[in-house]
Amino acid sequence: MRSGTLYVMANPATLARLHREILSCTRCVTAGYLGAAVPVLSGHADNRIMLVGQAPGAVEAVERLPFQGRSRKVLMAWLERAGFASEEQVRRRVYMTSITKCFPGKGVGGGDRRPSRAEVDLCRPHIDRQLALIMPDLVIAVGGLAHERFLPGRPLDHLVGRVFTISGEEVSSRTHARPLLVPLPHPSGASRWLNAPENRILLDRALRRLRPIVRGLLDGQLAGA
Repeated sequence: MRSGTLYVMANPATLARLHREILSCTRCVTAGYLGAAVPVLSGHADNRIMLVGQAPGAVEAVERLPFQGRSRKVLMAWLERAGFASEEQVRRRVYMTSITKCFPGKGVGGGDRRPSRAEVDLCRPHIDRQLALIMPDLVIAVGGLAHERFLPGRPLDHLVGRVFTISGEEVSSRTHARPLLVPLPHPSGASRWLNAPENRILLDRALRRLRPIVRGLLDGQLAGA
């Protein structure tokens, strides 16, 4: 992870090689968890913000880009409230990946199946290498699997609306510590967490706290910092 305030861009050739390795991965197929491997990710070497989701959905598996399904509009609306000018800016300035890289298929109840612990473990080296190479200043963790990766054992209402260091210490959004970690709920309509007014207040607080961090990073990035 990055230390201090000096920004060092990831090596584009090294990142391209990592992407090729991830996109050709068949570990979960070999282990019998998936019938086919269709890894999904997007990002650039100069990204200073990383969004980590749970796993791609069925639409993402076809489009081969993160957040293309029903949750797309919700997430992009949140990120615009958090300081981004447009979806285009989000997709250019945010490295988008997930805890597991392939669509896990449908579950028993009809929704997307939650990847197993074994699948998460098989995919862990990929996310570890992405974090180590991009060295983001800000990690936005979306959904339960991402929360478990960075802030295990904490209920959602103790996460959303707060800012943490990557080691799990709660801090102010004005801190100079990097990278910062901001959890968000999953934007899927299948989640009922946001039906509660008190939880919508927590989401509003999270987006307000994200805004100065995002704007500072985008302004620095656009200025070539």
